[in-house]
Amino acid sequence: MSTSYVTLARQVGLMAEMQTVANNVANVSTTGFRREGVLYSEYVQAGPPGRESVSIAAARARTVDLSQASVERTNAPLDLAIQGEGFFLVETARGERLTRAGHFTPNENGELVTPEGHLVLDAGGAPVFIPPEAQAISVAADGTLSADGRPLAQLGLVVPVDPQSMKREPGQLFATEAGTEPVIEGTAILQGYLEGANVDPVLEIARMIEVQRAYELGQAFIDRESDRRSKLIDTLTR
Repeated sequence: MSTSYVTLARQVGLMAEMQTVANNVANVSTTGFRREGVLYSEYVQAGPPGRESVSIAAARARTVDLSQASVERTNAPLDLAIQGEGFFLVETARGERLTRAGHFTPNENGELVTPEGHLVLDAGGAPVFIPPEAQAISVAADGTLSADGRPLAQLGLVVPVDPQSMKREPGQLFATEAGTEPVIEGTAILQGYLEGANVDPVLEIARMIEVQRAYELGQAFIDRESDRRSKLIDTLTR
């Protein structure tokens, strides 16, 4: 029976990995998307005296690829791309969240928001306000936002204390239970640009084919094992 359990656990893990790869491919053109991977954990059950142990793997966690993606010029004054590590900090109904998607606009109150309406926060954790009468908006590499040459705020750029604690949420948002800390150096904000997804479609499709073949091999093994047991039961009951 352990053979079937181990194989089924493998199939479940491969299915989870296939779903993750498919999601990466589907978001290859999504602004600020971060590629995900699957982490496998192992459960080992000691066998009876003189027998080998049984090991079962499970895909219980996902990793987030934080590598830099390419940027594309848009010339929109409030399209911002991060060059280097870090995330923009936004306020949602569920609390503060992180994002690399830098397509921002002012709302009816003059507050800088994401397309979903989440408030963009400054380095002090306060909403960023842009006067309605502002004509020229500029954003420096350090995140200082100015209107008509007058500094208004400095956009908050943070990094998660523990990147492995990040959990993906809708709208290219990430939650982190371990908290965040400010980006110290080595990061710049590019005005008039948007960062794409850090997904290599060729590698992802190749991985998808690899996972699919592995799943088919596992399914074939389960079918053969089922036939073997059926024949054994049929032989013993004659």
